[in-house]
Amino acid sequence: MARSNYITRQGWQALDDELKYLWREERPIVTQAVSEAAAMGDRSENAEYIYGKKRLREIDRRVRFLTKRLEVLKIVDPNVQQEGKIFFGAWVKVENEEGEENVFRLVGPDEFEPAKKWISIDSPVARALLGKKVDDEVSVQTPNGIATYWVLDISYQPVD
Repeated sequence: MARSNYITRQGWQALDDELKYLWREERPIVTQAVSEAAAMGDRSENAEYIYGKKRLREIDRRVRFLTKRLEVLKIVDPNVQQEGKIFFGAWVKVENEEGEENVFRLVGPDEFEPAKKWISIDSPVARALLGKKVDDEVSVQTPNGIATYWVLDISYQPVD
């Protein structure tokens, strides 16, 4: 399945900041370190040189990825017409069958963070929640069977 090209404004800014940091700050420092290590002589046994070249390849690979990805991403800002329904960027409070409450935020695949309970818009849970309203019941096929949630609250601002 292809990844969605949607991203929140904050997510886009974070990727853009990472790109600028890598290109303007980290890469010049590593390049300088590699030059200094190369000047020390035998490069085949020079750990600083070998590590520095490896780190430069990692930085360049990430810079290429971010540059290409930022070109195709579409920033999605909340719209007042969305209020009351679950769409991209929403914080959604749900309750499961055991009475446990969770808050999820529906974000793009480039910014999902399980620790923050930010889930990708491409995930089964997010796809099931899209378009739902408060008090709607949502069933999602999971590896452990069908999970049922009830929508308790929808917000386009962070919720507790």
